[in-house]
Amino acid sequence: MSSIDLRLLRYFVVVAEEGHLTKAAQRIGIQQPPLSQQIRALENELGVTLFRRMPRGMELTESGQALLIDARLILEQVNTTIEGVRRISLGESGRLAVGFTESAALHPFIPAVIRAFRQKSPGVIMAVEESNTNELVEDLRHNRLDVAFIRSPIGSAAGLKMETMLVEEMIVALPITHKLAQRRKSLPLTALAEDDFILNRRPSGPGLYDSVIAACRAAGFSPRVVQEAKKNLSTLSLVAAGLGVSIVPASMRHVQLKEVVYLKLEQAPDLRAPLHLAYRDEAQSGAAEKMIIEARKLAQR
Repeated sequence: MSSIDLRLLRYFVVVAEEGHLTKAAQRIGIQQPPLSQQIRALENELGVTLFRRMPRGMELTESGQALLIDARLILEQVNTTIEGVRRISLGESGRLAVGFTESAALHPFIPAVIRAFRQKSPGVIMAVEESNTNELVEDLRHNRLDVAFIRSPIGSAAGLKMETMLVEEMIVALPITHKLAQRRKSLPLTALAEDDFILNRRPSGPGLYDSVIAACRAAGFSPRVVQEAKKNLSTLSLVAAGLGVSIVPASMRHVQLKEVVYLKLEQAPDLRAPLHLAYRDEAQSGAAEKMIIEARKLAQR
């Protein structure tokens, strides 16, 4: 049966349903003689008689009746499989693994992209992973993720494409007890020269860590880093405890801690936190391509 042309099965089913070669040929859109030849070819292939040729039509034999049941099931399964494959190709079903950094997850852009994607492709099973930039890049390279929203990676990004979705400012997080916390809405970076700094550990976010160090040195001082935390939320907890100040992406304002005050930074033009969409430099799955398209649309607004 595996060697039988599915086209012959389709012809057989139509002839069986119409009970007449001429009507079946009209329904299929071919001439009667070629259709008759195809039915004969199927019978020869199987070594059985499928139809009794009657003066006014075609009547299924017992073998033909048995084949009709299975032929319909086979064709239905084939159609279902083809439709499923097409839906995956169009990004309407399948799976999608999405990664993002902790700070990126707090920016409204990320949930907006995921929400837009879910509205367009509710049939896609989505898995999400939060991690640091370096680990997300490695997960992309090893096919554990399809797309990832990352900050600036350090080192080679060979094999990946990165599109900048947005660039947000960085702000200072101060303990509420800090002498400058209640005086103003912004302050110059130089005002922090004598403060202890708490930064997100460099391996977790090398791009932002290096940007902070470089900006401070450009302002005329080297920051005194007394604590490093693995996550931004841990960094803010240490700030709340009064152990120092930190410089974080502006989207971290959404973390409301009563012991932390957020202020804008003046005279620090290079302190920016980009958000990139990264994916492998190869043909994308339908779901990944759809996610990329939705991210581009929202980034242009």
